Amino acid sequence: MAAEPLEQIREIRNIMERSSRFISLSGLSGVFAGFFALAGAAAFYIFINRELNYGYSDFAKRVPVDISLNFTRFVILDAAAVIILSLAAAVFFTTRHAKSKGETIWNSAAKRMLINLAIPLVAGGIYCLVLLYYGWFGLVAPTTLIFYGLALLNASKYTLDEIRWLGVFEIALGLIGCFFIGYGITLWAIGFGVLHIIYGLLMYSKYEAKPKETKYW
Repeated sequence: MAAEPLEQIREIRNIMERSSRFISLSGLSGVFAGFFALAGAAAFYIFINRELNYGYSDFAKRVPVDISLNFTRFVILDAAAVIILSLAAAVFFTTRHAKSKGETIWNSAAKRMLINLAIPLVAGGIYCLVLLYYGWFGLVAPTTLIFYGLALLNASKYTLDEIRWLGVFEIALGLIGCFFIGYGITLWAIGFGVLHIIYGLLMYSKYEAKPKETKYW
């Protein structure tokens, strides 16, 4: 008899959590986003070493930077490919995870999470354009990490708590990159690539992976 009230309390708590938080995020989407980010960073390194007579470290420290049309076109296409592929993976795996739990991917909690995520991201994107306008290219990569981390912190109120810690680490890497300009892309690859993969694997093992049944003979 004592177990019934406890079960009811847990059920009420789960219902309230589902209504106020978007908890269907898939860890696999983070893993794939990390791999896409690493591929994008590698493509950028290869391109810039072929396009210029000096490496990224020297390029990032130059102020102002004279950016060619060919370079701008490649950076836009590279970034767009990483973003589109990451979003596609997020939608696919998160939708699949939500369906497996009998939940919908588009609810009030998801809307609140996306709005709170989007505000710092849009502000950060505009600020990065300002940096490019004034030729401060070396600060762009660290700035994206900082604003992305702030976006995660802002959205963490409406989704899994672990998102908050990912945001903290992203901000820390961005601040380090502001002091070590020549390592901006390396830190960017660590933040958007390695950390996403680690976070995704942890979230998948915690919330999605089904425990194997032990067989006895």
